[in-house]
Amino acid sequence: MNVIMFDMDGTLINSGTMIANTVNYVRENIGLAILEKKHILEKLNDPNINSAEFFYGTKHFTQEQTHLFESYYTQNCLLELEIYDGIESLLKTLKGEFKLAVATNASSIFAKKMLAHLELLDHFEVVYGYDSVSKPKPHPEMVHKIIHTLATTKEKSLLIGDSHKDTQAAFNAGVDSILVNWGFSNHEKDAIGSVEELEQHIFKKFKK
Repeated sequence: MNVIMFDMDGTLINSGTMIANTVNYVRENIGLAILEKKHILEKLNDPNINSAEFFYGTKHFTQEQTHLFESYYTQNCLLELEIYDGIESLLKTLKGEFKLAVATNASSIFAKKMLAHLELLDHFEVVYGYDSVSKPKPHPEMVHKIIHTLATTKEKSLLIGDSHKDTQAAFNAGVDSILVNWGFSNHEKDAIGSVEELEQHIFKKFKK
């Protein structure tokens, strides 16, 4: 059966305020100035930067940074979440035709919690996060794992996301992808701007 994989943050749900607040909580607690929300979200999805170095000034995430991030995120991950307009209807339309999965660089535990809170979790066969694999997107491991779990092939799979980490992961796995432009990144080209257009692209690919 054909499989559609969705990124979560910036693709299915708008969690930008909560993510930016979490990053700034860590920064404040380690003595750094806060950053603008838009700047945080744009850099969050940039596959060409070292996130630990950019956001916190260290080569790798430290134990303190991880603890601060996770403690704030745990308490606040359900706040100010919104489903992007049209997504819920799209998922209902797709569910009868495809197997659906989530491929997110967030924790799978929190992803399931957030999707359940928004009453979206039941649409998905599997939800994989950074903790489900040894290397998160743009590495293809998560895509390969979903293909294996759902017993499909790369030719019958499609990945939808709002960042080049998503499209690179798909490319590296030999899977087609669609880049959307309502999330955290502001793409100047090769991205679609509405859920209606996304639905058309999906059915065009699979020739309903």
